[in-house]
Amino acid sequence: MHSEQQFLYKIGCSSHSTSSNTFLQNNSNSYRIISAVTESKKPYIVRKCVALLHACASSIPKLKQVHAFSIRHGVPLSSPDMGKYLIFFVVSLSGPMQYARNIFDQIFQPNIFTWDTMIRGYAESEDPAPALHIYQHLRVSSERPDTHTYPFLLKAIAKLMVLREGEKVHCAALKDGLKSLVFVQNALVHFYGVCGRAESALQLFEKMADKNLVGWNSVINGYALNSRPNETLTLYRRMCLEGVKPDGFTLVSLLTACAELGALALGRRAHVYMMKLGLDKNLHAANALMLLYAKCGNIRDAKKVFDGMDERSVVSWTSLIVGLAVNGFGEEALELFKEMDIRRFVPSEITFVGVLYACSHCGMVDEGFAYFDRMTKEFRIVPTIEHYGCMVDLLGRAGLVQQAYEYICKMPIEPNAVIWRTLLGASTIHGNLTIGEVARDELKMLEPKHCGDYVLLSNLYASEKRWSDVHNVRRTMLKEGVKKVPGYSLVELGNRIHEFVQGDKSHPQTEAIYAMLSEMTRLLKLEGYAPHTTNVLADIEEEEKETALSYHSEKIAIAFALINTPGGTPIRIVKNLRVCADCHLAIKLLSKIFDREIVVRDRSRFHHFRDGACSCKDYW
Repeated sequence: MHSEQQFLYKIGCSSHSTSSNTFLQNNSNSYRIISAVTESKKPYIVRKCVALLHACASSIPKLKQVHAFSIRHGVPLSSPDMGKYLIFFVVSLSGPMQYARNIFDQIFQPNIFTWDTMIRGYAESEDPAPALHIYQHLRVSSERPDTHTYPFLLKAIAKLMVLREGEKVHCAALKDGLKSLVFVQNALVHFYGVCGRAESALQLFEKMADKNLVGWNSVINGYALNSRPNETLTLYRRMCLEGVKPDGFTLVSLLTACAELGALALGRRAHVYMMKLGLDKNLHAANALMLLYAKCGNIRDAKKVFDGMDERSVVSWTSLIVGLAVNGFGEEALELFKEMDIRRFVPSEITFVGVLYACSHCGMVDEGFAYFDRMTKEFRIVPTIEHYGCMVDLLGRAGLVQQAYEYICKMPIEPNAVIWRTLLGASTIHGNLTIGEVARDELKMLEPKHCGDYVLLSNLYASEKRWSDVHNVRRTMLKEGVKKVPGYSLVELGNRIHEFVQGDKSHPQTEAIYAMLSEMTRLLKLEGYAPHTTNVLADIEEEEKETALSYHSEKIAIAFALINTPGGTPIRIVKNLRVCADCHLAIKLLSKIFDREIVVRDRSRFHHFRDGACSCKDYW
């Protein structure tokens, strides 16, 4: 055997040989000359090697053996078929892309099939970036992109989330006359949705002549990913009306939207449909189901999904840990983390966000710092801004506002607006005006027009009865054009989401709702309830404060649910702001008076009220 071919033989046995890779790159021209001569003499060997590739396309080691055989018999990779099929089978088996790239670099004039295969391989790999480089080389070659080039390329760009590059590819597809092809259109819809341009995705989708299931899934998923649950559900209903049957991908997007809205009934129907199709055993779908139940405050069903899973990933464990934590079951979340540890699942950075969140909402300061140290030292996870945010929240909720401020000052990364807002919120709750003003000054530089910061500072001044400062803050808001986000509460009933704001009288059942509110107030007073008027941070009379508290949006939503659901039925409320102390006290008593479980999801956690007590143990 020729010495050069003997050396090349080694690469068929190992795609990770540095010396062979270097040889291929530096000596490719001489090898192509030798290969061309050999190919002309042994066409039957080429056919044999290609046949062997087809027969051995079940594993990478077998393909490497055929590769070695081809080198030993002088079959060049520049053969029109040999290199093409070898790359195709390596990519199809999700083999190492560096191995495929080494082969690709030896092909003298790869055809468009081979270019597309390389782009596809990178698009489906953990590092899709080289797909763009391959495409750029394709553009300057003698080949032209075809119907498969753009779908694979846009898949890679969607993974990378590089909007500008995707827009350039969109223009190129237009110039090449390929934009009207359904595969390209679907890929463009998916790309724009993933990159946060849901409206652009919908515009493209509306122009499609052939709206197949892939297109529907892409546009629906785009809205689900961008936290647009109402639009997601609207598109889903429209798809069903047009006779398109959903699949697993559709239902995962639907479950995501239901979780966002707290639409448990609709989510349950999706669960039943998934069971009929056997999709509930799919790992990705099961994780979405678990997330649905956890976000709707039904942690029991979330556990049932988890316990019924045939296989579990780190995502599965993390989803339930976070679900338990936000539902107020911090101790159970930490126990589950210990079980995950025993089973030797390696926690991710998101897992530790859930663990630290659990410690924060249970007041477990020492345990939180211990877990933070373990994350960094044992698992070598570099803390992100989310982890530091949990630590600041951990200290702030425990009333250690000064320590929280000192912790921020010592952080190795620059604190963002969320960190300072967390400190401002803690300062408001615990009445630390000095640090609250420091936090607000920092927020003025980072996000000067965030309405929540003005409201927190105003509340902080009001708690100190500094009414002139309260008026100054509100005047500044008016001058700057900053509008306060109104509080609202959502409740699901009869396939509809009903929304209420404070003092709401727009609902068709307003008369009955307010009659129930009066009855609720009467029964609460019989139980010894006294309005927590310190929560009304305004300079008005005490009687006016009591009236204002009676008409908070969550109380109106509960009244609506009480008159429209059978006795004993759980009531689930979603609120966009933090539940106030008065409503928290009132709902605890209402759960006992009406013998109802009442689940309230506010902006940061769940409160499970039952028999006059709350899962948060009055720590939130």
